[in-house]
Amino acid sequence: MAKFMMVETIHSEKVVTARLGQSGAGNTFTDADVGKAVKLTAESRYELCALGDAAEGVVSSVNVGTVDGYSIGGVVSSGYKEVTFDGSQAAGTGAITVGTYVVVGTVVARNTALTGPLKVRSATDQAAAKAAPFKARVVSLGSAGTGAVGTVGLVELL
Repeated sequence: MAKFMMVETIHSEKVVTARLGQSGAGNTFTDADVGKAVKLTAESRYELCALGDAAEGVVSSVNVGTVDGYSIGGVVSSGYKEVTFDGSQAAGTGAITVGTYVVVGTVVARNTALTGPLKVRSATDQAAAKAAPFKARVVSLGSAGTGAVGTVGLVELL
């Protein structure tokens, strides 16, 4: 294992306040949603990403209560984020390497806490992922150093 490794910086990055999810009492976000990937879906509003989506940001905080029926929270869209490797986009198998562009892997439902770092998969179309306006690429394979499914590493949100 390398003596020096980059670490997560997501909590020292610029935070944008936004509406989260859908409106209505049954759609509120909770602290369990912190750390999950989101994408911009409407005016000043982010929703949780689905499997295979490009992460436009990560939920950094959720406020208690709602404004106009929406949860309000913080979203960070740059920096380094600790992740769990989840294989390839198509099959969920295989190792990921440094420099690989990734998309959201297996997701956890709203209001259900993550059991580990956000899961990511290697994007099937690397050229398209690299050209996308929002992207994430692997910068460290973590202490395991393998990029195997289930190991923890680091991605840079670009």
